[in-house]
Amino acid sequence: MYSASSSVSSSTEMSRPFLTWQRIIDWAQEHYRCRTFNKDEKIPARSGLLYLVQRGSVRLVGSAQVSTSSSRMPRIAQEEAFLGFVGAGQPFEIVAQSPFTLQSYAHVDQTAVVWMYWHDLDNWPHFRREVLDAFRYQHQRKLLWLSTLGQRRTIDRLLGFLTLLIEEYGEPIDNGYALPWTLTHAQIGSAIGSTRVTVTRLMGKLRQKGLIRTLDDGLLSIPADSALKH
Repeated sequence: MYSASSSVSSSTEMSRPFLTWQRIIDWAQEHYRCRTFNKDEKIPARSGLLYLVQRGSVRLVGSAQVSTSSSRMPRIAQEEAFLGFVGAGQPFEIVAQSPFTLQSYAHVDQTAVVWMYWHDLDNWPHFRREVLDAFRYQHQRKLLWLSTLGQRRTIDRLLGFLTLLIEEYGEPIDNGYALPWTLTHAQIGSAIGSTRVTVTRLMGKLRQKGLIRTLDDGLLSIPADSALKH
């Protein structure tokens, strides 16, 4: 476990010359194509542009309008679901298709984002290949995510979801791996199609079984022996 994500990040650092990345940052600053965001600040992203996370982490959230019936009149409500993270050095794009919308937020303070048009990548052909490879990898991870969400039992969806997240973004700690950012039970519930109350109850069960741990700073972790089983 973790070899996939570790190899992706390490290979990105090794295959992308520092000079190339620095040129992209310099170009973005020259053209006012970069900005730093505070935690939970919405990133004003729009479709048709390519975004690169220079520093920090971006949280992707999907929204959809749903009809709610009432005794008097139907109402339109907005439902949101947590769709995952985009870490430093990784690209993302916003795709809008009615009635669904995709939004992005800075998940931690000092999250820096660069944006450009796709044709701007013509300036860096090698980097273009890296971006396309990164999107292919993200697509493969989403297929695993969908497979996890297909589990019938909520506790299985929960454990699978946490495992996938920590597999991709986890950092090594004593006897395990931990997600480097906090995630609320409400956000987890929206991701696996459950409620905050249910997630809180099931997290307690997973902790009792030793399958997950919550560190003092609220970060979620999975023991190394549990990680190897997935």
